[in-house]
Amino acid sequence: RVHGDCVSSVVLAVVVIMLSLVAAVVILALGCSAQTPTPCKSPAQWEGRIIQMDKTKEFGLYGKITYDESNERFRIIEEMEQGKDKEYYDTLYLHNINRQYTLNLKTRKCNVTSLTRPFRGFGVPPFAKFVFEAEVGAAGIPGETVTVQTFDGEFRDGARFISTVTFPDCVPVNFGFFSNETGFATSDFFDLNIGISDPSVFIPPRECTM
Repeated sequence: RVHGDCVSSVVLAVVVIMLSLVAAVVILALGCSAQTPTPCKSPAQWEGRIIQMDKTKEFGLYGKITYDESNERFRIIEEMEQGKDKEYYDTLYLHNINRQYTLNLKTRKCNVTSLTRPFRGFGVPPFAKFVFEAEVGAAGIPGETVTVQTFDGEFRDGARFISTVTFPDCVPVNFGFFSNETGFATSDFFDLNIGISDPSVFIPPRECTM
């Protein structure tokens, strides 16, 4: 009788230990899953400055950008550099009506073309995969860093992207894009302000409607 009670106690203890281990594994798995950041939602409307580079076309620009993801449109006005012998453009991308207006800021001539490529936002697509998190700036010095998260992925047409945003507000910092048709292009964003101060910025320039 005593022997049987001892065996039962041992079995019960083993079962309790096994259940505890299983519970610990489940909690650990859930914890690891929770620690992997998921795609965040960037602000839909903002304005700021942009540096855009396309080494495959030896192209680069620096200018002001106004961005409206809700209506699939954005505008980039290049900032002219004195003494530089190059063309500067004011380009309005209206993907909502598949129209692009490109105004030469030197000659004031406008070229209106059709937009055939799809609108791709500068934020993080919902199907993106987390790559890494990092501190930009001087780590360990209060107020001298910003936390960023990087995601990447592939669009349905095979084009690839990599997007870096701030954490936790998901403000775009960099967006890289590659396709066989366009090659690799990257955009860096800074001095961003959430919202659009002047909605009329999405009206085509007067020279483009004459």
